[in-house]
Amino acid sequence: MGALLEPFFYIINLVVSLYFKVVVVEIVLHWLIYFKILEANNKYAQKTMEILEKATQPVYKKIGEKVPPVSGFDFSPFILLLVLLFISRLFTRLSELVM
Repeated sequence: MGALLEPFFYIINLVVSLYFKVVVVEIVLHWLIYFKILEANNKYAQKTMEILEKATQPVYKKIGEKVPPVSGFDFSPFILLLVLLFISRLFTRLSELVM
C-alpha cells in the first residue's frame, strides 16, 4: 500500500512546493516595485506580475473573505504561505509513516 501512495505524496509535495515559490516570488516582486527598486512600468515586471497574480489572486480572494485586511495590510499571502508549509509538512510526515 505504501508503494502506491509514495508517488501521490511526492506529486502533492512537488505542486505545493512550486506554488509556495510562486507566492514568494510574487511577494518579493511586489516589494521590489513598492520600494522602487524595480520600476512599475517595466514591461517584464508587469508581465511577470500579471502571470503570478492570475495564479494567486483567486486564493487570496478566498482567504480575504475569511480574514479581512488589518489597517490596510493584507495578510492573505502570508496565511497562504503558512497553509502551504503546513500541507507540505503533513504530506512529508505521511510519506514517512507509509514507508
